[in-house]
Amino acid sequence: MQAPMFDAVVFAGGGNRCYWQGGFYEAAAPRLRLAPKLVVGASAGAFAAIYSLLEAGAEVRALVYAAAGPHLKNFDVAAWRRGAPLCPVGPMYNALLAHTIDAAALARLNHMTDLRIALTRLPRGLPPLAGALLGIAAYQLEKHLLYPVHPRFGRALGFRPEFISAREIGDIGEMHNVLLASSGVPPFIPVTHVKGTPAFDGGLVDNVPVEPLAPVETAGGRTLVLLTRVYRNVPEVAGRTYVQPSQKIDLSQFDITNPDGIRAAYELGLRDGAAFAATLGH
Repeated sequence: MQAPMFDAVVFAGGGNRCYWQGGFYEAAAPRLRLAPKLVVGASAGAFAAIYSLLEAGAEVRALVYAAAGPHLKNFDVAAWRRGAPLCPVGPMYNALLAHTIDAAALARLNHMTDLRIALTRLPRGLPPLAGALLGIAAYQLEKHLLYPVHPRFGRALGFRPEFISAREIGDIGEMHNVLLASSGVPPFIPVTHVKGTPAFDGGLVDNVPVEPLAPVETAGGRTLVLLTRVYRNVPEVAGRTYVQPSQKIDLSQFDITNPDGIRAAYELGLRDGAAFAATLGH
């Protein structure tokens, strides 16, 4: 039997940019016979991992294309004054999770792989909203000043990563909750509690969550990391392959007004996934 091309795959966070990952995996997976035993995802990358593994990408995109559009507002102040959420993306994302991932889908996923979902825990003593804003500010500052693949400011401030295995999640409601928390960036996604305490976007520590890869790589396994940004400098790690979009994805993370941009990100992923497989002789 042919050895697997990659033993583990990471889906970085990136909001709408993660539709690139969906296209990439859809094009590359059958050519490379991808069947990773470990998958790690942060934020929307965790959702991209799930629908990609379940081969539900076409259904997800159809729902997103139909729901998004210029008739919507990313910040709906009038609705907020009526008591609705300020940012409609939160309820829309929650509905998309509920439609895509039911108990049967979770069971199939857990049979296929060990999915680890990245969360961030706040420094002790910080109120949820203040802590989240501090984490977001630190992340954005570091990305714009230093542009690292793996940021460090969050850890230095006391933010802590946590990885939840989908195989340890008891019911489908909890699964949706963990996925919401992994994308938890207020005000776009409301503050979400996991195991009784607030949890936030895994990207506040590192939106390219490679920590769980250590045992695989130490044992000589090969790993694949799907980025959603274009970086000038990508780390060189034995056994690990980083792949990034062939061009900048000009799409805001939480924008619900631009289905054409989402479609373009997916189509770029298809092209990049096919090109990547070709470089490996497939």
